[in-house]
Amino acid sequence: MTQTIAPRVRTLVLLLLAAACALLAGAGPASAHAALTGSDPREGAVVDKAPAQVSLTFSESVSMDDDSLRVLDPKGKRVDDGKPSGTGGTAYSVKLHAGLPDGTYTVTYQVVSADSHPVSGAYTFSVGAPSETSVTVSGQGAGGGFVGGLYGVGRSVSYAGFAVLVGGAAFVLACWPRGSGVRVVQRFVVSGWLSLTAATLLLLLLRGSYTDSGKVADIFDLGLLGDVLQTKAGAALVSRLLLLAAAALFIAVLFGAYDKREDEEKRDLTFGLAVGGSVVAVGLAATWAMSEHASVGLQAGLAMPVDVVHLIAVATWLGGLTALLVALYRGPADTPVPALAVSRFSRVAFGSVIALVVTGTYQSWRQLGSWTAFTDTRYGQLLLVKIGLVAVLVGVAYFSRRWTAQLAEATPAVAAGAAAARRGEKGAGKASTKASANASAKTGAKAGTKTSGDASAKTGTKAFGNAKVSEKGSGTTKGSGTAKESGAAKGTGGSQRAAQLARQRAAVDAARQKRQRDADPNRFGLRRSVLAEAGIAVVLLVVTTVLTQTEPGRTEEEAKAAGTSSAGSSAPATGAVTLDMPFDTGSQNGKGVVRVELAPARVGANDLHLYVERPDGTAFDIPEVKVALTQKAKDIGPLPVAPDHITTGHWSASGVQIPMAGDWEVSVTVRTSDIDQVTISKNTQIG
Repeated sequence: MTQTIAPRVRTLVLLLLAAACALLAGAGPASAHAALTGSDPREGAVVDKAPAQVSLTFSESVSMDDDSLRVLDPKGKRVDDGKPSGTGGTAYSVKLHAGLPDGTYTVTYQVVSADSHPVSGAYTFSVGAPSETSVTVSGQGAGGGFVGGLYGVGRSVSYAGFAVLVGGAAFVLACWPRGSGVRVVQRFVVSGWLSLTAATLLLLLLRGSYTDSGKVADIFDLGLLGDVLQTKAGAALVSRLLLLAAAALFIAVLFGAYDKREDEEKRDLTFGLAVGGSVVAVGLAATWAMSEHASVGLQAGLAMPVDVVHLIAVATWLGGLTALLVALYRGPADTPVPALAVSRFSRVAFGSVIALVVTGTYQSWRQLGSWTAFTDTRYGQLLLVKIGLVAVLVGVAYFSRRWTAQLAEATPAVAAGAAAARRGEKGAGKASTKASANASAKTGAKAGTKTSGDASAKTGTKAFGNAKVSEKGSGTTKGSGTAKESGAAKGTGGSQRAAQLARQRAAVDAARQKRQRDADPNRFGLRRSVLAEAGIAVVLLVVTTVLTQTEPGRTEEEAKAAGTSSAGSSAPATGAVTLDMPFDTGSQNGKGVVRVELAPARVGANDLHLYVERPDGTAFDIPEVKVALTQKAKDIGPLPVAPDHITTGHWSASGVQIPMAGDWEVSVTVRTSDIDQVTISKNTQIG
């Protein structure tokens, strides 16, 4: 039966591996997780005079350096001051040179989002009238190319290593303590540690080039490595390496002192190892949660611990499942996986699935935000694939539980049959030994009779002379010496033969035990179903890795609503807006610029931030500032907004209600003294 199923099993494995490779090949570079949702000037805009600065607004905070935001004239010459800065919230700007001539200008940006992914793009605007431009923007975005692909492989290996390390150790501690002495299980867990460690080191080296130039030569740039260590992602990778050092100590105890103890003594050590291992596992999972999707956006404080629980549940289920598969297929015949261990893992896996459903539901709501995002965004489509794989995996697990129950019921009968077989072999062995002894006794009696006759014959011939007697006696002495030497040699050869027979008997017994184990239909069915589960789990792990590199559906929908592509390569026509409005009240220190940021600039509740700066760009306070929103076409407003003072030059208001979409006038009244004030306004599109 095994030979019949083996080709099907191999075919199943090959198909699953092919699916995994196809998913990895189609993953491409990591998608931008921060989308450009606003700019001033906007893409394609034609302004009458050159602006003093260019402003960009993203869906989440980003990090920048001097080359992150550049503005190029029609000849490709840089016309910004090279000092981009944040203006509060998620808006960033760079000042332009004074007196720029008419023509088309190109704005390029390459930043790193708060969840550690690179974001890049470009757009154009014109002063006076559009013109030809010699600027060409590279088609390869940040995070692409060979370095980006290698970085994606490193992420996949790190997730797989984490699942193998945590799931394998949990399987041994919670389900099969005797498995700590099984060599294939030890190698399995250690391979997870080695994979995660190697992948973390690789990601640390690639990080600088991945988020900056994308060049292979920059992988070993110590300057870039130093910059990486000062970022959130770099700190997370270093923390992961430190936790892996603690994990190495845990593995040494698990497969060393723990394995050598008796079952009663193991119970005392199990609790300590479980606590220590849980702390290390939570710490490792937190290095992902605190540097990726969960660390930014909606309810980040709740999302990070939920993400930790999600990752540990995945590792416990899939890693433990793979450990069970290895033990079933590669474990020694004299230490088979008992039905009790399989039953325990079945309960652990069920608990993990419950945790996955709860945490996955929350994460889906947080990352998608709407039902339409399931079908309209790439993240939602991948999530549907993941949900389908989990459903199939749970269905296969149901059959595994049935095989486990049947195996548990059949185990006592099988054990009784094996004991009876051993008793029968033992009885046969005793009978054989007795027969051999009787045969030896008979042979000895015959030899004794023959010896007596020879002795009598020799005695009768003694009268013929002393010389002859001496000669015969001498010959007899030699014969005796030869007999002794022959007996010793025969004894040594007998010991070697006995050892060889013992080895052969042990090999035969092991082969017999393996045949009996594999012939058990319940165990054979369990092996097939677990193999199918593990194959689906591989594809599920790949899909999960691709999901972490994909722009969340909520962000993608916001970018689409703002008129920008999911890659963030163009500026939006609507969405979060930034309005710069110069003012002059006519008094001393009465000149400056008011910047209004409105997000997400949609119907409903919005957040408003207002900044007041002097002409030189420094923030300063004024006695009073008021905001009003008016839609003249529908005769709505003015709707007053009273922002709260936050810090020097910064006011904000949350929950600003905009009743309908359309062209809205944003008016700001600035008062710089008791009698000096001015009202300035600018129109913007809402919704």
